[in-house]
Amino acid sequence: MSFLRGRQTQKIRLPISTRKGPLEVPLPTEKDWPKDDEEDHVLVDPDEELDSLPQPYRMINKLVDLLFDQAWEIIEEKNVLREAESSQIQLTVYPPLGEIQLNKMPNCMAVSQDYVFIGEAKGFSIYNLYNANRIYAWEKLKVDVTSIWATDLGNEILIAPLDEMGIIRLFYFYKDGLYLVKVINEGDDTSKQTTCVKMEISQGGNFAAFLLQGAGDIWLDVYKLPKETWLKEVENPQLTSNPKKKVRQLQLNTLGPTSADHLEMDINVCFKGDIKLTLPVYTMKIKPPKPVTGTTFKSPLEVFAKIEDCYGLGSGQNHFIKDSQWERQAEIFNASYRKCLDGEWEEEPLSTATFYFLLPSCLFAMPMEVKGPPGMACVLGVHWSRSHNFFLYSLNRTLKDKADPEGVWPCAAPIVASQLSCSSSYLVLACEDGVLTLWDLAKGFPLGVAALPQGCFCQSIHFLKYFLVHKGQNMYPEGPVKSQMKCVVLCTDASLHLVEASGTQGPTSSVLVERPVKHLEKTICAVAPVPALPGMVLIFSKNGSVCLMDVAKPETICAFAPPGAFPPETPWEPVFVVSQHYPCFLLRGDYSQDTESTDDAEIQYSVFYFNFEACPFLENISKNCTIPQRDLDAMAFPQALPLEKRCERFLQNSYRKLEKNPEKEQEHWTRLRRYSLLQRENFKK
Repeated sequence: MSFLRGRQTQKIRLPISTRKGPLEVPLPTEKDWPKDDEEDHVLVDPDEELDSLPQPYRMINKLVDLLFDQAWEIIEEKNVLREAESSQIQLTVYPPLGEIQLNKMPNCMAVSQDYVFIGEAKGFSIYNLYNANRIYAWEKLKVDVTSIWATDLGNEILIAPLDEMGIIRLFYFYKDGLYLVKVINEGDDTSKQTTCVKMEISQGGNFAAFLLQGAGDIWLDVYKLPKETWLKEVENPQLTSNPKKKVRQLQLNTLGPTSADHLEMDINVCFKGDIKLTLPVYTMKIKPPKPVTGTTFKSPLEVFAKIEDCYGLGSGQNHFIKDSQWERQAEIFNASYRKCLDGEWEEEPLSTATFYFLLPSCLFAMPMEVKGPPGMACVLGVHWSRSHNFFLYSLNRTLKDKADPEGVWPCAAPIVASQLSCSSSYLVLACEDGVLTLWDLAKGFPLGVAALPQGCFCQSIHFLKYFLVHKGQNMYPEGPVKSQMKCVVLCTDASLHLVEASGTQGPTSSVLVERPVKHLEKTICAVAPVPALPGMVLIFSKNGSVCLMDVAKPETICAFAPPGAFPPETPWEPVFVVSQHYPCFLLRGDYSQDTESTDDAEIQYSVFYFNFEACPFLENISKNCTIPQRDLDAMAFPQALPLEKRCERFLQNSYRKLEKNPEKEQEHWTRLRRYSLLQRENFKK
């Protein structure tokens, strides 16, 4: 881009790889412009030097050339990406089977039995999972519901909505009635108001635990739920003695839902606020472990006397390390890492807890006289953030008993993530060094330790129901499977791994999805197993895509997308729920902030219903996903058989091999007779 005076000349630019240094933008002052800046050019015509551009045009010429080079690199990169996408197999994208239209933003969702519970402004709504009709809307709050949990108890459902003020309520849903059991953390004094962080209900609904915080402190409250008493109270209700108040209450509650949303309503379900159910029994308060400080004991004998029945052994609380030893160790550490420690220290966030209700196991040292019904939780497992220990607390206690742990499982590094399987048979503890410890709680022994690849650290763990691959298709064994587990691990670098463990064999780890390097929009933000499809997981990416992956191959099978393909917010935080019993999932339709309408009342929100059986090839997988036990016995699947069956099959195979060779068979029988005679003579002696 030069103007030539006189004859026309040419300049040839050297390749970028042969230039002596990176191009620099000249300073905006004319005094600092270099007088001779022709080192990057080869002159074809000797007279060209007289025809070079003067400043500032030479600087403009360089800037234009630089922009052209950068634009050319972007064009080439997009062409390579376009060619790569065209060479890939195009996934089939399936639309939703149904849609629930709302005039309020759905903040959270939960599925239990045949119902969908959606938390929204001023309360939550109950929908039918099959026809998307709203059954009831409980709208008695002034704030939004931000989280909601629903636990299946068989014929009943426990619902726990958490509002944005941190107040959590416990509801009991039975047949056509919704009952408020208790507001867990609502207080009269607003200055002393506590907030709920998370909650957990045990399998079977016998216990509930709530993680609460307030006034700079955090703790865990454990309740025993009288669900048998609740069932009697709702089947034989004792209504209030004021008939006018009763009729007015029922009229308000039955007519209230019909005024919201233009959906078909089922008025059979109503909120029965006049029936008071028995309150849960407060049994235990658990606080984070105290920081380890210098000992107050004068002799080791006092330390051993403090430990009663080995309770709390391994927690590091009862030790014989003096304050002077801790101070000396801190001085050595500060002197060794002075450079790393210099600077401002951020205040550590308040500790939080992850907790699970565990079923009886030989791993837990419980008193012999303590016996509960089968399937009832007996131990609460807790680990706190930045802690190495997994604490075990017995649930067979009262509020008067001291809340000391009955057992402690120490780990080599702080525990950052954990997960309990749906059957409560397996537990995985992930430490901050990328090491996973796999426990078989039913049998009472560890399945092994698995290390993630270097640089990968666990973000979340998701259990898969154990499956086998038969004739290229994933299948569930019909009978119970023991000491066999599979789970997917999502790491902080957005890579996805499959971890498997089988009995005495060591666990194995394989990569399902690599860490994205160039295309960050494909970063995985959420993962959800699909129990109705063996070995299948839903993968949600930041660009709004939802894909179904087969972890056994591994490959992506298909994709799901709502109609309209609205661009989600960045980064995308999907709100979804996958049914544990039916082949479906629900996804909130997220709109971008750049919508034309500014009035919230005019914006229509949607929750889309996707059914896996609506996909032709997934329908066959969903309906034929179980291998009968008789077929397992006839097939070569030793990992799915108990030890007795494996030994029996081994002996039968050995006997069949001997039948093919009569000479060896006779030799083996002769050897067995000789061994039997020797054993008989030794026994006589």
